[in-house]
Amino acid sequence: MTQELHAPTIPVHLGERAVRGYNLKFIAGGLLILTFVAFLGWQIIQATRTNGAYYMTVSELKAQIPTILGQRVRVNGTVVAGTEEWKPEVNPPTLKFSVKDDHGDVLPIVFYGPRPDNFQRAASAIIEGSLQKDGSFQAETLLLKCPSRYEEEPSEVFVKAKQ
Repeated sequence: MTQELHAPTIPVHLGERAVRGYNLKFIAGGLLILTFVAFLGWQIIQATRTNGAYYMTVSELKAQIPTILGQRVRVNGTVVAGTEEWKPEVNPPTLKFSVKDDHGDVLPIVFYGPRPDNFQRAASAIIEGSLQKDGSFQAETLLLKCPSRYEEEPSEVFVKAKQ
């Protein structure tokens, strides 16, 4: 006696439903990943716009005065000795000083906030803020580099302005 073997058959409608559901899961997952990547890209662009600043010397800043007014920039310079004017009694406390670069150009700085402890020892400063119409630079952040007696490299102190 010979026995016939028949392969089991899957109804056509069950096979189509499984393939459709499988594709739908991949499409939904892909859309979720694309949405996440787009969100990260948007966050990076926003962070660059709000935190980005050009880095200039005092001479470069003064050369671009008409076009740079009111824009957020970073300026590097040496703190000019004897130009400090500290007014802790006003609200907010105000620190005024000047910085210069290697070419001898001087820029007056106005900073509203606490005076850094090591300001008197500051050798150079990186100031972030904007140039005002009167020619002064309103600082939002100060990064002071001070010489240390134990190291050849200067130490750094970072201070933010009061909002």
